Amino acid sequence: MASIRLLRNRIRSVKNIAQITKAMEMVAASKMKKAQTQALSGKLYAQKIFDMVMELGSRSDTKHHPLLMKSNGSGKRLIILLSTNKGLCGSLNTNLFRFFMDAYPAIDANEYVTLGKKGADIVVRTGGSLKADFSQSPTFIETVPALAELAIEGFLAKNYDGVDLVYNEFFSALKQTPKKKTILPLTMQASDQKVTQSEKEFLIEPSIPEVFDKLLPHYIENQIRDAILQSEASEHSARMVAMRNATDNAKSRIEDLTLMFNKARQEKITYEISDMITARMTVA
Repeated sequence: MASIRLLRNRIRSVKNIAQITKAMEMVAASKMKKAQTQALSGKLYAQKIFDMVMELGSRSDTKHHPLLMKSNGSGKRLIILLSTNKGLCGSLNTNLFRFFMDAYPAIDANEYVTLGKKGADIVVRTGGSLKADFSQSPTFIETVPALAELAIEGFLAKNYDGVDLVYNEFFSALKQTPKKKTILPLTMQASDQKVTQSEKEFLIEPSIPEVFDKLLPHYIENQIRDAILQSEASEHSARMVAMRNATDNAKSRIEDLTLMFNKARQEKITYEISDMITARMTVA
């Protein structure tokens, strides 16, 4: 009797868990759709800004621009690590932190800025220098101006040789890949596309160097914003998949427990019938 009661309680508990994970899956799915749309549209915008910076940079004298100058030799870098505030998103953070530790084995050689409590915890636990943590912000997007200002001012003051972003890049609901991107110093890349003479000539005011100078801070902000959107889309996608797997596992466990419950109940009924027959034969 005790085993039947225990199995009944287990089935009830697993059903409750399945209801919770199903609800969390639906919430994550609704958030994922919005985050996915923003991430994909933001990626296109980021690419256009990048193309514009490369085009204007090729038409300007960028050799002595402070945001494009090479390392000053200090060796210290500022790492902006984007993770999640909450768990229950599968191996998303685990893969990101493994990639992070491989990319920066000398954890105490750099300074770190984190968005996400999980990232702040890993930096503190490994002995890294946590310069700032923006995990308490209502939304990560609103921290973009402050992050860009922190990165640009630190680089111009020669506190850092460079600034890197480490985050999860979103590809699909089933694929998110850790990525490292250097945003400072900027590296001018030559375009491989062949354009006609008419496409090369254009008029821009007040002047190309002035527009280029104004565009660079906006470009840095856009790179950070794009990384945040990619990270958020990855988080909601990973959580949706993790909760779906948890729900499926719970349903499978319910089936196993129900089978065990039915067997135990059948054994009890068989035992009682056998006991009744034995008692009747004894009386006769």
